[in-house]
Amino acid sequence: MVLAPGALLYFLPWPGFSEAQRHLVAVFLATILALVVQPMAMGACVLVAMTLLAVTGTVPANRVLLGFSNQTVWLIFSAYLFARAVSSTGLGMRVAYELIARFATTPLRLGYAVVAAGMVVAPFVPSDTARGGSVVFPVTRSLALAFGSEPGETARRMGSFLMLVCFHGNYLASAVFLTSMVANPLMAQMAMKIGGVEITWLGWLAGSCVPAAVAGLAVPYCISRWHAPELTETGPARELAVGRLREMGAMSGAERGLVVILGMVMLGWVTSPWHGVGNAYVALVGICAQLVTGLLRWEELVGETKAWDVLLWFAPLIMMADELNAGGAVKVGSEALFGRLAGMGWLAGLVVLVLVYLYVHYVFASMTAQVTALYPAFLTAALALGAPPLVAALPLGYFSNLNAGLTPYGTGSAPVFYGSGYVGEGEWWRIGFLVSLVNVVVWLGVGGIWWKVIGIW
Repeated sequence: MVLAPGALLYFLPWPGFSEAQRHLVAVFLATILALVVQPMAMGACVLVAMTLLAVTGTVPANRVLLGFSNQTVWLIFSAYLFARAVSSTGLGMRVAYELIARFATTPLRLGYAVVAAGMVVAPFVPSDTARGGSVVFPVTRSLALAFGSEPGETARRMGSFLMLVCFHGNYLASAVFLTSMVANPLMAQMAMKIGGVEITWLGWLAGSCVPAAVAGLAVPYCISRWHAPELTETGPARELAVGRLREMGAMSGAERGLVVILGMVMLGWVTSPWHGVGNAYVALVGICAQLVTGLLRWEELVGETKAWDVLLWFAPLIMMADELNAGGAVKVGSEALFGRLAGMGWLAGLVVLVLVYLYVHYVFASMTAQVTALYPAFLTAALALGAPPLVAALPLGYFSNLNAGLTPYGTGSAPVFYGSGYVGEGEWWRIGFLVSLVNVVVWLGVGGIWWKVIGIW
């Protein structure tokens, strides 16, 4: 009964879709519906869907398990193990207490501080998953625990608010810099080939800096109104943090060892364009270093249930999203849209294209996958409407990052933050949609005015 809605979806009219595409789309949409309603655990719903695709022949058996070979899946898995090490060594609590002691005059200000910390490293870590999962998330979780907020009854005390703020701040950082998400330079290359326009590092930043600053202030504030933390008086927490730091004393050998490993992993991510080792494998080197030095025991790795749970439900979703693209279902849907835009003015048409490009991410489990599949087509459509090349290329580029907040699977860092258990499924989807509306207003409204001021159009 988990995917029963798929039977109804299958019989709806699907103009232009083949039999195989209809079946795949129906199973995918039914899976998403099941994830929202949650008749069973998230992993169980996805496992049923994956098995159904295999036994019905909708997806060839040799491709059904390909999601487990995706590097992003293993980068997410590694992020959980880094978070465990940050917690078990005490390094996370030390960083959390320092942040609380210095910035926690209000919960919102504390959220701003962690978002700003992630923004500082963003230009040097071109991976939303690596940055969010291995840098921002461990600190966020430690902050929540420092306030006595754990998944369950005490989640709303502080933890759920911090998880939402820091997650949405993390992918915002991906939109700010050309080097803060791996697909950003790819889009710059596409813009040159398709539109003949050069997007430099400073040019990307010039277009993003003002709307990003406004969004960086607006989004955490809005979340504090939509999902307010129960704990509003942070004075006692600051006093507690100062006392705990005094008790902890100097950094232990384990903490220093973990700092060295994390620093080397960060360096590996920054220099990946030169040495050619993927981010996932750099992270796995860090995990191996923890195992060899004893910072992480094999029993702890095997017992990290949240890491294994995410591995089991995220990999099949990536497989389904890839099959939708490879099977042509996404292309058929987007081509149907472009035909309806004929005769529309370029400005109105560009707004429609950006909005569709944003919300079509509901069927993608990777920002890079959407860029590869749709960015060239949407950019070409915008240029055909008469949009200036830079005005067409940049908004689609920024929203290739901002779309990540819609779902618990829309980017590699999403399963990490969502999988912490602080925020329920329905609330995650609700906040994600509301934040997307804020981003639309800020980036197309404030951003549009700013782009006019600096002469982009």
